[in-house]
Amino acid sequence: MYCGATVHANNRLLTTVSVAGSSRWARIGRALWDDHLNTILIYGVSLVAVLGCWQLAADRFHLFVLFPPPSTTFARLAGLILDGRLEVAAAVSLLRILAGFIAGSVIGILLGLLLGTSRTARALLEPYVHFLRFVPPLAWFAPVLLWVGTGELAKVLLIVYTTVFVVALNTMAGVIAIPRNKIRMARTFGGGPLQIFFLVMLPASVPYIFTGMRIAMGNSFMTVVAAEMLAANEGLGYLVNSGVLFLDTSTVFSGVIALGTLGFVIDRIFQSLIARFGGRFAPR
Repeated sequence: MYCGATVHANNRLLTTVSVAGSSRWARIGRALWDDHLNTILIYGVSLVAVLGCWQLAADRFHLFVLFPPPSTTFARLAGLILDGRLEVAAAVSLLRILAGFIAGSVIGILLGLLLGTSRTARALLEPYVHFLRFVPPLAWFAPVLLWVGTGELAKVLLIVYTTVFVVALNTMAGVIAIPRNKIRMARTFGGGPLQIFFLVMLPASVPYIFTGMRIAMGNSFMTVVAAEMLAANEGLGYLVNSGVLFLDTSTVFSGVIALGTLGFVIDRIFQSLIARFGGRFAPR
């Protein structure tokens, strides 16, 4: 009789805990869903406000050739999507950006780790890093064309250039910002130079590296558009430039919208990857 009562009590306790747990997760799910709906609502209201201001400005100036209204712009955007021109241009630009961004990020991370861990390397190389980071990529456009021609390599090299120094400086800042007590503790427990580097310095620098890469991605978009406007036969920059040449401002606006949308989506994806894979390295 006693055993039966005990089992019944345990089952009732487990049921209570299960219900409490499920209700807790239900509350968390509802809260996340409410936040998601609030975000969508805010985005929707802001988009309507921007489109309204755009329409009012276009009606006010009555220069649709120079400043097309949203209806004309989105009609042109739909036409570019239907005939495939926009998709091809976006794909070409994105491939160029990814090629230069990945190569530049790898070089920048290695350079930043070197500058952060070696005072000698920092004393020798940091002045040149700061010198070059103030020279815009377009200043190298003509020399790069003379050295490697007008092909894909020239555009990728310019994106590599605009990526390297941002990532390198952020990586260096991450290494320098590591508390010395962490390194001393690792040495106290018998950690060698390689162990300290891979188990202490590199993980602690990851948030800084991701921040530098995110900033560099925006710079890569600006660089590829300028390079495609000056010397390219396809890409979003070329699409915008062709609209300027033929006074087709609706095409120019369509290209700008495509660039902004593509950059926004890439940035959101990058944020999600940082949250998923970089959260363990975030400072606590």
